[in-house]
Amino acid sequence: MSAGAVPPGIPAIDEPLEQDPAARRRPLARSLLPLAAAALVWNLLLVATGLWRHVWWLWLFGDFLLIVLAAERIGRVVPPRRRKLYERTLALGFPVLAIAAWQLVVDAGILNPLWFPQPTRIAKALWELTVSYDRFSQTSLIGRPWLIPQALSADGLAGAWKLIAEGHVWATLGRVFAGFVLGAIPGILLGIVMGINQTVRLMLDTTLSAIYVLPKIAIFPIVMLMFADPFGEGPKIVVVALSVFFLMTINTMAGVRDIDPVFLMAGRNYGARGLQLFRHVIIPAAMPVIFAGLRLALGTALIVIISVEFLRAKQGVGYMTFYYWEVLNPEKMYAGLFVVMVLGVVLTMALQWVQRKVMPWDRG
Repeated sequence: MSAGAVPPGIPAIDEPLEQDPAARRRPLARSLLPLAAAALVWNLLLVATGLWRHVWWLWLFGDFLLIVLAAERIGRVVPPRRRKLYERTLALGFPVLAIAAWQLVVDAGILNPLWFPQPTRIAKALWELTVSYDRFSQTSLIGRPWLIPQALSADGLAGAWKLIAEGHVWATLGRVFAGFVLGAIPGILLGIVMGINQTVRLMLDTTLSAIYVLPKIAIFPIVMLMFADPFGEGPKIVVVALSVFFLMTINTMAGVRDIDPVFLMAGRNYGARGLQLFRHVIIPAAMPVIFAGLRLALGTALIVIISVEFLRAKQGVGYMTFYYWEVLNPEKMYAGLFVVMVLGVVLTMALQWVQRKVMPWDRG
């Protein structure tokens, strides 16, 4: 064999390798065909025998498993440019399927519609809450923004603000925002100090851990005693601020303590000292843990304020939800719970937007 000759059966370097047929990706339709057949047989079998009414939970679990398998196979062939669309479809598609299953199970009489009303009835109740005005409590869900032009022309900004202030949603959001800010800022500052200074950490760590485990709703009566108006907004905001403060202090302290020493050494080698080291190394390195704590604190703040509004409020989403439970109106009670969930999603998305602005280097 001459020098440079290629042995038989081995392709030359510039010759394209032939793709192995066994490793070639099967078409999407062919990969989904067995799952579609299994779903058809599974559902027809349960419906034809009438067993789905008795084992409806198993029926839903089987359909869920088949949907997961199909989504995974579709995900393997989704091109990168369509990846976000695929992920959003999964994130939004599953709640839609869950609501459809809820509607079907209740319509079939499996669940009692008195305690588990259909989503269509809940949606109708939510619409009624949005467009109606309770003359007894002088409140509504989001106020009456459609009357703002008339109020501006008649009473100016005071009239417009009165329409907005009557909304349950804005009352809850105002308490959450005020308590979140008042609790997060000092909590982050104290957490940084505790993370840096061992003496302060040893002095306060045990005390903070002991107070943190107390149910915040249990200390609400104590907080009420601290104010001249125990039924005003002050106690509600303070109890939210306390729940956020302890959570942010502990999370921030953990984030500062877990900073890789390599970052600190690199900062010092580049001449960072004192405030420069604090600003350019410690804060950015602890920022992911701080924002994780902020997300937990935001959810905790919403939970606490809804609980407080159950007990002592005349306005707010929690008050509205509890009121319709008391008068046995489950559709509007579920509508109130749905509003709470929407608030949680919106607030989390807003916090994530802030995180992207504050941490442009972290795109994960």
